[in-house]
Amino acid sequence: MTFSESESAIFIVVSGIVAICFSVFQYMQINKISLTPSKDGMKQPLTGDENLPRLVEIYNAIREGADSFLFAEYKLCGIFIVVFGVLVLVLTSRVDGDWKWDSGAFTALSFVMGGITSIISGYVGMKVAVFSNARTTVSAMAADPAEAWKGSFNTAFRAGSVMGFSLCGLALLMVFVLCELFRSHFKDWDKAGSDDVKRLFECVAGFGLGGSSIALFGRVGGGIYTKAADVGADLAGKVVENIPEDDPRNPATIADNVGDNVGDVAGMGSDLFGSFAEATCAALVVAASSKDLVDAGWAALLFPLGISAIGMLVCLVCSFVATDLMPVKAESDVETVLKTQLALTTIGLTAVLYPIATAYLPDKFDIPIAGSDPLDPTNVEVTPVKAWLCVCSGLWSGCLIGFITEYYTSHSYGPVREVAQSCETGAATNIIYGLALGYKSTTIPVTLLSMVCYLSFYLADMYGVALAALGMLSNLATCLSIDVYGPVCDNAGGIAEMAELPAEVREKTDALDAAGNTTAAVGKGFAIGSACFVGLALFGAFITRSGLRLEDVSLLGPKVFASIIFGAMIPYIFSAMTMKSVGQAANEMVKEVARQFKEIPGLLEGAPGHGPPDHARCIDISTQASLREMVPPGVLIMSTPLLFGILLGTDAVAGLLAGAIVSAVQMAISSSNTGGAWDNAKKYVEKGCVSIEVNGVQTVQPKGSEVHKAAVVGDTVGDPLKDTSGPALNIVMKLMAILSLVFADFFHSINHGKGLLSLPSTPYGT
Repeated sequence: MTFSESESAIFIVVSGIVAICFSVFQYMQINKISLTPSKDGMKQPLTGDENLPRLVEIYNAIREGADSFLFAEYKLCGIFIVVFGVLVLVLTSRVDGDWKWDSGAFTALSFVMGGITSIISGYVGMKVAVFSNARTTVSAMAADPAEAWKGSFNTAFRAGSVMGFSLCGLALLMVFVLCELFRSHFKDWDKAGSDDVKRLFECVAGFGLGGSSIALFGRVGGGIYTKAADVGADLAGKVVENIPEDDPRNPATIADNVGDNVGDVAGMGSDLFGSFAEATCAALVVAASSKDLVDAGWAALLFPLGISAIGMLVCLVCSFVATDLMPVKAESDVETVLKTQLALTTIGLTAVLYPIATAYLPDKFDIPIAGSDPLDPTNVEVTPVKAWLCVCSGLWSGCLIGFITEYYTSHSYGPVREVAQSCETGAATNIIYGLALGYKSTTIPVTLLSMVCYLSFYLADMYGVALAALGMLSNLATCLSIDVYGPVCDNAGGIAEMAELPAEVREKTDALDAAGNTTAAVGKGFAIGSACFVGLALFGAFITRSGLRLEDVSLLGPKVFASIIFGAMIPYIFSAMTMKSVGQAANEMVKEVARQFKEIPGLLEGAPGHGPPDHARCIDISTQASLREMVPPGVLIMSTPLLFGILLGTDAVAGLLAGAIVSAVQMAISSSNTGGAWDNAKKYVEKGCVSIEVNGVQTVQPKGSEVHKAAVVGDTVGDPLKDTSGPALNIVMKLMAILSLVFADFFHSINHGKGLLSLPSTPYGT
């Protein structure tokens, strides 16, 4: 069966609408849980319901803190969208030496829509996560243990589903609407000799640029916010004053809980939204270079959207397994159910993607090989089977990379246990072991990425790489559901601790959070792998659109080689800027917490009737630091490819992108895994699983011991690595590439792609 143009459109639109409706349904299920259940006749009795007023007070403080940050951040993002949108309008209107204002206007429109959609996605995710955290805690208070496990898990998982399906559905519909809108203008898109189809999809690429630009602010700003609060709270509380995490006496605890939502929900959602948009744009741009796909019709060109559409439907069906068919009834079920979701969606998609490929694509079609002569290209023949293999290779590699990441960051396995045991001799050996683990953990994921890159490139050239990226993102709705589940459970546990709920409630929220930490590691690996593939796909689209030949980007050319070396340095500068920003903000936070402990009588001692901590001041410190410090890294990432393209030309930009992508993926994996290993090594110590020999007797090392203090130091150092610098490097890989793609025509219009300086590509002037 082959889809007609109308059937293709109906399938895509219906899938997007169904996904959004499903997210509304999940929200309504969460909304049934009242924070004052005694007033609405709730049948299930609650444990510790006398503490509900305090729970509601904490929930409101977290909600207000999150709202204040979002308002401040999105106000800044709005200004950026307007200013940079004007720049996009002007620069992208310059095509082949002529001013084509329709191209500039449509690209700018796409950029604005991408930015706004990214903001909406982050806002929805943040609001739902904050809305659900206290309700997860209330569900865990049910007197019946089985109901408590099922209710609390389902609440957190449904919160993730709201963001996952609303984001994917909204992104799919927006890309489709833009494609249809621009097609009505570029009427000769299917005519022989016309470049309208290429211009059409280049305009759509602005959508990816808008999404990724906002993701930069979300990831960097959110990462600085959350880790400034987290590190500050840990240093001032656990390290200096030796009080527990989330202790209600600590003024930074509310800011810490707000930060979980800011960085791990809004920031992560914007990041993966950007990946989705950019992978789709890259595939569309490369597809436009194929005469056979253009001749096959509009439906064949929209195959990338078909992948995402079927992915959402499979994820939707599988989500009922977690909440209804295989509900959580005990602690041991939590991690199993979450991992089953990933496995089911991966297997299900493998089965249904082949018929989708045959429905959208012709029996065979040629794709121009990147780097061949644009006027007389060499082609590679592609079939639906080859396209299916490309998509599946990305899908399965994403799943495998996630589980490999778990192996290196979970205390259920040997690597993290080694790190925990190294704390016996102090913080220094803990740091050494953690760094070694992070470096070593790059081996298998990078090998997998290399193999999939080679396979997909061999089968379908750069179109295959873009399809592999889309394959990795095809179960994005489920991955987002699981990713958001983690910070919701973390907040639920923090609320339970601050509200001083009974121990059995905190035990449930801690168990849910522990499973969330494990799956968060899987999510981080997935995000890094997808970012790498999206970056490669965009790199291929840039090469294709710039008309660069293999000899133009040869490693033997000193300009390209020098650009590669320079590009490899960018992630290091970027990481240095974000790490230092966290350190400076955490320093301010520690001083503020120490001031409050000193000036508020009885606060530190927990004396009856002591004055309340000033949470608002700590929230303000994190907010101002994140807004102030997220600008310089953003300027670095966005200005570098622009300057290279304007001054040095398109071949230098290609070298810059290659160096940055190769360097960033290694750093992102090692940073995230090092920080994750230190975090879980600390938790392994806190569980009483590490013992050392004292006077010939094996003695368990509890909280407060020297071994635990060494583990806390590692965890504190690792926080900005795993939650700020590491995840933000995903944006580096993608944003530099999508920006270069969008401005490719402008770069080419400057001295035929040689740049203002017109430097020779070789020392011999050729």
